[in-house]
Amino acid sequence: MSFDSPVTRIIDSMKDEMNETLQRWIRIPSIKSAPLPDAPFGADIKHMLDIAMDDCRRLGFYTKAFDGYAGHAELGEGDDREALGILAHLDVVPVGDGWTFPPFGAVIEDGRMYGRGTGDDKGPAVAALYAMKAVKEAQIPLRRKVKLILGCDEESGSACMAYYKKAAVMPRSGFSPDANYPVINIEKGMIRIRLSGKPSEEGIRIISFNTGDRPNVIPGKATAHVSGDAATAARVNEIAQKLNIDACAEAADNGVLITVTGINGHAAFPESARNSIGEMLLILKELGAEGGIKELADHIGPEYYGQSLNISVQDGISGKLTCNLGMIRMNEKEISAILDIRYPVMTNPAMIVKNITGSFHHMNVKAIEQKEPHYVPESSQLVQCLLDAYHEVTGNERKCLYTGGGTYARELEEGVAFGAEFPGDKDLAHQANEYIDLGSLCTNAKIFANAIVKLCGKE
Repeated sequence: MSFDSPVTRIIDSMKDEMNETLQRWIRIPSIKSAPLPDAPFGADIKHMLDIAMDDCRRLGFYTKAFDGYAGHAELGEGDDREALGILAHLDVVPVGDGWTFPPFGAVIEDGRMYGRGTGDDKGPAVAALYAMKAVKEAQIPLRRKVKLILGCDEESGSACMAYYKKAAVMPRSGFSPDANYPVINIEKGMIRIRLSGKPSEEGIRIISFNTGDRPNVIPGKATAHVSGDAATAARVNEIAQKLNIDACAEAADNGVLITVTGINGHAAFPESARNSIGEMLLILKELGAEGGIKELADHIGPEYYGQSLNISVQDGISGKLTCNLGMIRMNEKEISAILDIRYPVMTNPAMIVKNITGSFHHMNVKAIEQKEPHYVPESSQLVQCLLDAYHEVTGNERKCLYTGGGTYARELEEGVAFGAEFPGDKDLAHQANEYIDLGSLCTNAKIFANAIVKLCGKE
């Protein structure tokens, strides 16, 4: 289907500029690091925000930055509270393993740009920026302001948005281009659980087992250092073959080094991933690990739906609960692990904590973070206009979806996730060789521009 308008023609004329802007953004490794003065999430993220604000100004927008936490660009005039908010993030998750292309190289090959953040979420942010530019260039009269709000801590708890809400006026309504089309009007609840305890003095001695950078990332590689010798290494290789686990072991200083290779991914979408921590736990159990390690293997292991924790539930509104063991830290004195759980709308989170607590005798259980489910009625004007904007540009079906992912849509009273992955696209968020199709980048800009016209244009 070919959707033609003055705005879409302007976007077509800006393709090369849009691609070049995204390349510059991708080449900045905006991973959270130690705070610095005026850089609460580290120097690289602050640099990314500065570059983004410079580009917004270069394209003709009024901008304001908020102490390294966030920034916004404005199109049109009107009350900030009633503006259309478009919320995207500039921070990215750590690189992880398994890359073929340089993670921050922004290499273009076969019509795709590869790099961490191309899809999550710098590509959609650039598409939204150029959508605003096209509406501005087309001189479309607007009845409400548009605010592109760029945050810097979405992947680690969204402290950026908490700060922004205190320093500026957050729009009541809008969307975040940080998930899938057509429209996601339901986001599951999220709860993170810390499990902690002391290693058992019985069984094999685990010298160290430290894997995972973020709870919301399924780790693709795990390593553990255990006591033993060449015979132990041979035993590990036998266990791995029996359990169909991609693992290897070799004698190392004062023991054996075990490496498990899984497939990394996003905690909310475990179907295409394979958790290396869970598979390592099974190997350690087979080697004779006791106490907390054995319990983690028995009650979590490589499962993604909480079956052995007695928390496996689903509903007809938002699907299945997912459970990811995203981080583990262990030495000879203590064990600490973090679960990232996305639960359906109709689920009681207190029961999740209760059932997990009842599953462990050697580990303490504590909820350390929780977000309630988020829902916007399908009948709302926001949702209906977004569905229309998407359908008119693509010809694809108008329908609403749910997700286990968490987006900035939760920061708005009436917020939904809108794009930027199309039906049938491979889910690459938090995975190696993340990329965005450059044709899709352009189509995203057209959809967002059409949405701005529908939601903000004068009659």
